Amino acid sequence: MKQCFPEVAMENEMTEIALSARDRTLLELLQQDCRIPNAELAQRVGMSPSACWRRVKALEQSGLIRRYACELDAATAGLRFTAMVHVSLSRHDRANVETFVSRVLERPEVLDCHATTGDADYHLRVVCADADAYNRFLDDFLFDLPGVSKVRTNLVLKQIKHTTALPLADG
Repeated sequence: MKQCFPEVAMENEMTEIALSARDRTLLELLQQDCRIPNAELAQRVGMSPSACWRRVKALEQSGLIRRYACELDAATAGLRFTAMVHVSLSRHDRANVETFVSRVLERPEVLDCHATTGDADYHLRVVCADADAYNRFLDDFLFDLPGVSKVRTNLVLKQIKHTTALPLADG
């Protein structure tokens, strides 16, 4: 039976904030291009530049805007191997869970890790240069973690949809 420890599961939870239609438009524009100049952003949402800047700062301080990022093309960066990795733990005691989570957080190959219900306890999205690099990831890291009882890999053949933008339309 899975246990969920609050300090592990709830660390990313924030208080929900009410968004106006203008906020949604502003956030959709920032999700499309976070480098949009403030003057252009303000013009497109119908605000003065100073009011727009203050609103963006307030959204950052609220935690809704967590960070700004540059998205790279994995294949161009030499990372042509992507796998969805389903991991089951044999025991779900605090030490096993904390060790698994902390070690996974350290691995740059792991782009996403989700604790889930169902057959597997965790689902990871892993990128590597090739199958040899992925096998090293399995042998030298994942199989060595205490409590890992089962690992199932699904290779990604082709990406159909990828986005980082949240759906904010009249929420």
